[in-house]
Amino acid sequence: MTQNPATDEPDPETGIESDVAERRELRPEERLELVESERDDFRDKLLRTLADMENLRRRTEREIADAKAYAVTSFARDMLGSADNLRRALESVPQGDGGAALTALVEGVELTERDLLKTLERHGVRRIEPFAERFDPHLHQAIFEAPDDAIPKGMVSKVVQSGYKIGERVLRPALVGVSAGAPKVAEAPGPDAPPAAGAPEDGPTGA
Repeated sequence: MTQNPATDEPDPETGIESDVAERRELRPEERLELVESERDDFRDKLLRTLADMENLRRRTEREIADAKAYAVTSFARDMLGSADNLRRALESVPQGDGGAALTALVEGVELTERDLLKTLERHGVRRIEPFAERFDPHLHQAIFEAPDDAIPKGMVSKVVQSGYKIGERVLRPALVGVSAGAPKVAEAPGPDAPPAAGAPEDGPTGA
């Protein structure tokens, strides 16, 4: 492509004329091959552009969906403390007849807790209660392991603090105790086992 002497920049009109002139000098089969090559190049660029636009559309839709699903993450995390306090208040009430006033208070706290959990669920926040479920390090945080006759080894035997999820993300893992299985029972010594230290041996004793 030639340059414009006044500006030292390529002259598009002169460049087009030059390209046309160069093509006229080619044989028909060479011109056909050049046109087909340019066609394939344009088609490849078009397909790449369409693929990029489709990927951009999908990524944008995914980002919008994530923004809607997780927009309340910070607010929901702040509300977990209130949910914990309500649960602690209910667990601290002594069992038995505490009178009508105490019963009404407990019912009111239970109702408040249920309403709070329902409100969180409407915004995609769900409580994790994994008792007797297989321990999952992605959802649970083990704080102790202890023998348990009723719960198989590797299962959650106690939920110390409930966990929460928002969408598919863990908002807070559940604090749990994990069963180590039934405690081992000491085997009784066999007939050929040596006597324990300090135990009298069988046989005649001196007078």
